[in-house]
Amino acid sequence: MAKLAAALAVLALLGCMARECQADYGHPSPPPTPCSPGHHSTPPSTASPPSPAPVPSPPASAELVVGYYQKTCHRAEDIVRETVRGANAGIMAGLVRLFFHDCFIRGCDASVLLDLADPSSATEKFGPPNLSLRGFEVIDAAKARIEKECGNVVSCADVLAFAGRDATFFLSNKKVYFDMPAGRYDGLVSLINETLIHLPPPFATVEQLKANFASKGLSADEMVTLSGAHTIGASHCSSFDDDLSDRLNASTSDMDPKLMASLEKQCKSDTGSDNKVVQDIKTPNKLDNKYYKNVLSHEVLFASDAALLTADDTSAAVRANAEDNNVWEEKFKAAMVRMGAIEVKTSADGEIRRSCRVLNTY
Repeated sequence: MAKLAAALAVLALLGCMARECQADYGHPSPPPTPCSPGHHSTPPSTASPPSPAPVPSPPASAELVVGYYQKTCHRAEDIVRETVRGANAGIMAGLVRLFFHDCFIRGCDASVLLDLADPSSATEKFGPPNLSLRGFEVIDAAKARIEKECGNVVSCADVLAFAGRDATFFLSNKKVYFDMPAGRYDGLVSLINETLIHLPPPFATVEQLKANFASKGLSADEMVTLSGAHTIGASHCSSFDDDLSDRLNASTSDMDPKLMASLEKQCKSDTGSDNKVVQDIKTPNKLDNKYYKNVLSHEVLFASDAALLTADDTSAAVRANAEDNNVWEEKFKAAMVRMGAIEVKTSADGEIRRSCRVLNTY
């Protein structure tokens, strides 16, 4: 499966002129069958994928407002935070990644959550980079509690944005907190073929990373700042140990020899299973600036992480973030808000879904 996904990634990169595509590309099992209440479990066809979505641009700031639900559902953000609090560190890390993967495809519109949208195409959730996404049950639980208390007034897109914000809060020992503006509507389109086109892969060069983030209206410094989220969570070994990355090859990789030897043992499998390892060997369950210190000491998993040292501007940003955790935290807050403003849907091109998994049927 990893080799097939890697091949798809190469084709996507050739077709989109160095716009990226993102991990996790390796996965031990085929995509789960999309299903939902009232639908049979026959997987949608992907034989004739539609054209990629246009590159999004950040919206006017007036479209999102802090405290957006104060009148219609004043406890909405509290409910999301309470729900996220009950998740473990792995799921919280998954929520941050889920938010990232949602925003980078069609903007922050909750399209990554959909099990079924178009009967002629599988959804984003089943694209190779998204097969290992986690945290869907947290979004479902928070949305259900909000529906029970307030009715259908809070979008899945805003629930996901709040959850990403709150996960960073808990993973940082309650140090990284910020107001997340809201007012997003839920997207109506979700296409499997768009995942490889829009999400940066773990083997991306620094120039590819810059181009990908720039296409979303984010700077190179914001790209380095958001890359710090790799200080939490885990990765499948196939995301960094394959024909495209080959990070465990001592003759071509700059990885620290001790880390390489440890990963070789952790990734070894006699059964063919795609093992998982932590992304940050120092503080795997804490959102902090250790990631940047790991980059400098060549103790990172992905070629895209190591690539940050290959350009003067991104290398300088890595060093600055490694020197002062407080400075990085403040930059991370601002970058999360900026990312949350990518191609926001309005009532003209979106809706507020009762279910975050399927389009409304009423």
